Amino acid sequence: MRKRIVDLSALPASQKVFGTLGHRWTLEDPLGEDEIVELEGQIGVRLPSEYRDFLAMVAAGGAGPSYGVFPVRRIQGRWRWEGDGADLADLSKLAEPFPDKGPDPEVLERLLAERPEEEDFEEIEDFDTAIEAWDERWEAVMFAPERTAGAIVICHHGCAQRDWLVLSGSHCGTMWSDPRADDADLEPLVDAEGKPVTFNGWFTEWLDKAEHDVRQSSVGS
Repeated sequence: MRKRIVDLSALPASQKVFGTLGHRWTLEDPLGEDEIVELEGQIGVRLPSEYRDFLAMVAAGGAGPSYGVFPVRRIQGRWRWEGDGADLADLSKLAEPFPDKGPDPEVLERLLAERPEEEDFEEIEDFDTAIEAWDERWEAVMFAPERTAGAIVICHHGCAQRDWLVLSGSHCGTMWSDPRADDADLEPLVDAEGKPVTFNGWFTEWLDKAEHDVRQSSVGS
């Protein structure tokens, strides 16, 4: 997999792949077994096998879907993931099971129905105050730390759209989409057969498509 990425990055057309300006086709060095064990000791949970193998044999982060796979690095003796929104994950809760259910749909429906609309206010300042208060209520429900316990942010697609990898609980090893910026709850990524997508499926789907697009572009030019 690492060789495929390196070979692909050498083709001029690879610079046309979405997200290249973010990851620039670079790959961080893989982690040693002792580093992975240290990481797991700090977060209190063993990493899903596919992601663990990726860290050990491919890279600690770098080239990948959209703006790349968030790298995991040791900073001042502590391991953490780095990237746009990586800090949304609470590293102290990674050993807790990822919840099987999100917020109560009735609560969300009621909150959305109460969302202030600008045309209902005569003064823009009054609207700003009202929407700010509503945002606080919405975020208290949608972005509660327990909503994403047991998971890490692994990738950023732009416009506050991100993907999460679940580390703990019944959904361990699966990938989830995070469209909360668009007032929707997290949802599992699934394949064409409706089965949950795991890390390998998520990454190889991107790599296969990138290779196809780059080679097609190279032939066309």
